[in-house]
Amino acid sequence: MRSKGYSSIIMIFFSLVLYGQNVINGTVTNDKGEPIADAEVYLKELQRLEYTEEDGTFGFSEVSGGKYTLIVFAFEYDVYEEALTFDKSLTVNIQLKPLRTEKLTEVVLTQRRNRLFALQQLKKVEGTAIYAGKKSEVVLLEGITGNLAANNARQVYGQVVGLNIYDNGDAGLQLNIGGRGLDPNRTANFNTRQNGYDISADVLGYPESYYTPPAEALEEIQVVRGAASLQYGTQFGGLINFKFKKPNPNKKVEWTSRQTVGSFDLRTSFNSLSGTVGKLSYYTYFNYKEGEGFRPNSNFNSRNYFAHIGYQWSDRTKISVETTFLNYLAQQAGGLTDAQFIEDPTFSNRTRNWFDVDWKLFSVRLDHRFSSKTDFSFNVFGLDASRKALGFRTNRVSQPDVLEEPRELLVDNFQNWGAEARVLSRYTLWNKESALLLGAKFYNTDNDQRQGPGSNASNADFNFRDDEFPNYERQSQFDFPNLNVALFGENVFNITDKLSITPGFRFEHIRTESVGSYKNIALDLAGNPLSNEEIEDNRIFDRSFVLLGLGATYNIVPGMEVYGNVSQNYRSVTFSDIRVVNPSFQVDPNITDEDGLTADLGVRGRYKNTLSYDISAFGLFYDNRLGEALLATDTNGTVRVRGNIGDAFIYGLESFVDWNITETLWNQNEVYQLNLFSNLALTRSEYVRVNPLTLAGATQVLPLREGNEVEFIPRVNLKTGLNFGYKNLLGSLQYTYLSTQFTDATNAPQDVSDNQRGIEGTIPSYDILDASFSYTYKKWRLEAGINNVLNNTYFTRRATGYPGPGIIPSEPRTFYTTLQFKI
Repeated sequence: MRSKGYSSIIMIFFSLVLYGQNVINGTVTNDKGEPIADAEVYLKELQRLEYTEEDGTFGFSEVSGGKYTLIVFAFEYDVYEEALTFDKSLTVNIQLKPLRTEKLTEVVLTQRRNRLFALQQLKKVEGTAIYAGKKSEVVLLEGITGNLAANNARQVYGQVVGLNIYDNGDAGLQLNIGGRGLDPNRTANFNTRQNGYDISADVLGYPESYYTPPAEALEEIQVVRGAASLQYGTQFGGLINFKFKKPNPNKKVEWTSRQTVGSFDLRTSFNSLSGTVGKLSYYTYFNYKEGEGFRPNSNFNSRNYFAHIGYQWSDRTKISVETTFLNYLAQQAGGLTDAQFIEDPTFSNRTRNWFDVDWKLFSVRLDHRFSSKTDFSFNVFGLDASRKALGFRTNRVSQPDVLEEPRELLVDNFQNWGAEARVLSRYTLWNKESALLLGAKFYNTDNDQRQGPGSNASNADFNFRDDEFPNYERQSQFDFPNLNVALFGENVFNITDKLSITPGFRFEHIRTESVGSYKNIALDLAGNPLSNEEIEDNRIFDRSFVLLGLGATYNIVPGMEVYGNVSQNYRSVTFSDIRVVNPSFQVDPNITDEDGLTADLGVRGRYKNTLSYDISAFGLFYDNRLGEALLATDTNGTVRVRGNIGDAFIYGLESFVDWNITETLWNQNEVYQLNLFSNLALTRSEYVRVNPLTLAGATQVLPLREGNEVEFIPRVNLKTGLNFGYKNLLGSLQYTYLSTQFTDATNAPQDVSDNQRGIEGTIPSYDILDASFSYTYKKWRLEAGINNVLNNTYFTRRATGYPGPGIIPSEPRTFYTTLQFKI
């Protein structure tokens, strides 16, 4: 679905005549004349936010003449507000006064900030990136009252519209989110990054994320929907970028310690150091987590270390070095059938299943400003990681573990590195400032995967036992060397004072290889080998293509804009997934890549300081969608097959509204906080064309047909809540409701009498209520809360492999308490 019409549209907009606008520049200093870095400068009527540089300077481009309100915010300083009237470019020098007479706490300061900037989208041009015309959301972690110690995704992403979230009950060690019909499993349909560089196992060959940064370390989470495919990768979901807290520019040493206890022996410890000494700045943390889980055989522990060191070489040049280490070990309680879940959702008949992750990330970044108009960034990054899964796995979920038999062992090693360069230049064309972004990315991987017999013990022994069990049926060993080269570009054209157009492109060259073999072993009823042959399976998949996109924004009135975009997407099939021998499903030999496009059209803005909103319609066209269906075999049995199900169309309405009741009733009140938000997604979907899947010995497709709904899509996805506070006491109530959703393309219903598999069927509707509170006194903060207040029994996932197969129950009512000390 790569329309050649994009090229003509882009050329038309290149040729339009543009008109001039003004520029607002300035400097923010303290009462001693010293520059203040990272101050927030806000143009109220245009809802535009800029941050000051190290030397205190800031700038707004493309501002038409008129009357505006300029607001400046920085911690430990009073809020500055000034009315501006101008018809030409303007320079403003601002001096902030320290908070000497007002004894305002950090809580009150945060409230004041959030009332001004409650709902944020990414700026149209930010650093070396362009977000104009895209649906973007920014999660500000400091404004969340919730269970951050356990990375509770329901609360962290509560104001991001339409996300479908798997609940794991593992204190947030893995993030599983999807949306718009995309499988949430390990967030594989998003391009996941931290501080701008990739963190998943293999962006193209195995785009699953086994590492998730702790929410306690984050400043914000940036979410850009499918139109991010042009700048960040080809994925349908778009971009998720975790931005860590910045080094404190005003202290040499800042220490934060957070200790948490919770239900089922949850214990976490988060300790960070931050500061700036001359030109050197740093931020580092260590995070430890452990718990028993709410089911037997589900204990876990993890250790996570992160360090950032920045050196301000000059006013124009900065170098940053980062490293991340994560290791965790988790016992897996396994999945349940529908009958088992109804009888006892805490039941587990898997005592020997284990999962181990070791993740090491490295990054070196150079940021350079060639001039006030041109910025450059160059990032070199790498990953050295592994994941190991060990245990008893069968598609007969209710079957007890055969304790004397060997366990299945899967070991994946990931080694990759990449480099991404970006240059963004603002230039004048026909007396109007435009912005051009050009970039390139090189990405190389050398991954391997091995599957075979583990030990027949019960401990976490991740060593292969080929000599002891030479006739183990599921054995394979493969190397996956992948290569990716990409070139991309976008340009913001301001057609009039109100209308801007952003065309873009991305060229991709992908070379995917699979080199290895698997064993075909047949045993008689006594377990003796009838045949034992090794089959080579070497593949090379080489392709090059161009993705195109177009975005637009139109400012109806100050504080309200209409935005729209359409972008092509692409997702390569993963050989790693194909080659794993899984008793729960088989793979169509004709499986191939997916492609399609996403489109958004919406209106967003703010009414005074009382109401923020973003309401949009979207469409997602999905060609050759990968999925799973049931086939009838020649022996009157059934087999689950993974392949290109067909073409799908997904569409819906997404809305977010945040009503600041405090500003409505008590303007500029510093004592009370009261906000009500509603996050609602209404989604419909259908398969508009069905592909005939093929498999030896299986011919008839059961009942996969055109008009079936797409899996992982609840028709109603609602999150609504109330944030409230009195002085230093803050609280939040959040209610979540998701309607019934299918888990496979055949739309198989739930079978509560099924006591065998638990793999097929719907996920019934469920609702959850969460409550959280925090109180701050000087350097101390106490946080506490209850998740799943109503103690509802529900599940969000039917796993086809580890940690199942089968239904993975979600947590019952849980409690947590966090004590924070900060100096």
